[in-house]
Amino acid sequence: MIHGNPWPRALVRWALSAGVLALAGAAAGQLVLFLFLGTLACLLWQLRNVIRLENWLRKNHGFKPPDSRGLWGGIFGALYKMQRRRRARLQRLRTILHAFRESIDAVPDGVVALREPREMQWWNDAAERLLGIRWPQDRGQRLDNLYRNPDFAEFIGDSPDETRQVTLPSPVDEQIMLEIRVVPYGREQRLLIARDVSRLHKLERMRRDFVANISHELRSPLTVVHGLAETLAEQDAESATDQRRMLGLVQQQTRRMARLVEDLLLLSRLETTRRPTTPKQVDVPALLRGLCDEAKAANAEREHDIRLEIIDECSLRADEAELRSAFSNLLFNAINYTPQKGSITLRWWCDAAGAHFCVADTGIGIAPEHIPRLTERFYRVDRGRSAKTGGTGLGLAIVKHILQHYGARLGIESRPGLGSTFCCHFPAETVCLHRNG
Repeated sequence: MIHGNPWPRALVRWALSAGVLALAGAAAGQLVLFLFLGTLACLLWQLRNVIRLENWLRKNHGFKPPDSRGLWGGIFGALYKMQRRRRARLQRLRTILHAFRESIDAVPDGVVALREPREMQWWNDAAERLLGIRWPQDRGQRLDNLYRNPDFAEFIGDSPDETRQVTLPSPVDEQIMLEIRVVPYGREQRLLIARDVSRLHKLERMRRDFVANISHELRSPLTVVHGLAETLAEQDAESATDQRRMLGLVQQQTRRMARLVEDLLLLSRLETTRRPTTPKQVDVPALLRGLCDEAKAANAEREHDIRLEIIDECSLRADEAELRSAFSNLLFNAINYTPQKGSITLRWWCDAAGAHFCVADTGIGIAPEHIPRLTERFYRVDRGRSAKTGGTGLGLAIVKHILQHYGARLGIESRPGLGSTFCCHFPAETVCLHRNG
């Protein structure tokens, strides 16, 4: 084995050998024969080194290269160095991969690497525990063939989106609830992440049950108190002014509590029920015309300019009562927070993206820091002003849950002192282009 560039020495050696053979052949009078024998010897030597190289590359398991000199010694040395560098890189990659696999196995969430069409490549220990898959028997299998759940099959069949998630029972134990996400990475690959949210799901169910139960328990005594207050007010029509004022206050507050109970019950029902499996076609333009007429009749004293702009006569496949509740909440919110003689505009239109309903007002507006929290239960931007309007603090939460039933979303734009715009955006699959179509 030699170091440096072997070509100059090899060329010099070949030239000297050719010269010696030519002189010897000329002296013996057999120049052609001597050159032929020299060329044959050179070819045999080259062939011998080619055979040694092939044998070393084919059978090598860490052995050093064959010992040789000249040009072939340089070739063997260069290949040996390349091989050592390659082995060092492979060892570093194995170390990194081993550390990566250990770190993934330490993650409490189930992680499964998928390649199209949804074939499992590898997964961690938590995925085996939560999804019931086995290594290496299930490698290369489609996950939706092993996890047979219609909702899961629909979810994993959609385009990957890290913002989407679905909560489903584990195939190992239905008491274990999994929050599943699919994140795209690499080329035509996905990373499925399954998190055990059983405890959170149980707490959420307990909260919903508590709200539903306490609302039912409050309804009866409130009805009794409100009825007694009405009866006393009628019987004491001639009583002192202070007594009538107190009875009127009792009636006002019981009505407010009754609305709160009704909203809590509606919100609880929305949380525990799914989108209707056979939604009916709802004539949204007619629904909005009716709501607009009701709002004008109930709000005449505030002299609001309420306008309805129906751009497209398209309808939705939905539950009419739910749509009425969502749209009326947005409309009466605008009425409650718009000063006297202000304007409120309702718009309805459809396009390639779906259907859209917007309520724009010239009301007091909302500061930007409050907008992300408006759909939280009982969240108040201004508690004093909200109390005067008689709202329950649940209207926008109800709207959000109704829209979620249909894959729709709520958009909010507002600036203090300049008014607000609330828009419901429905996906295209819920739209009927013709009212009677």
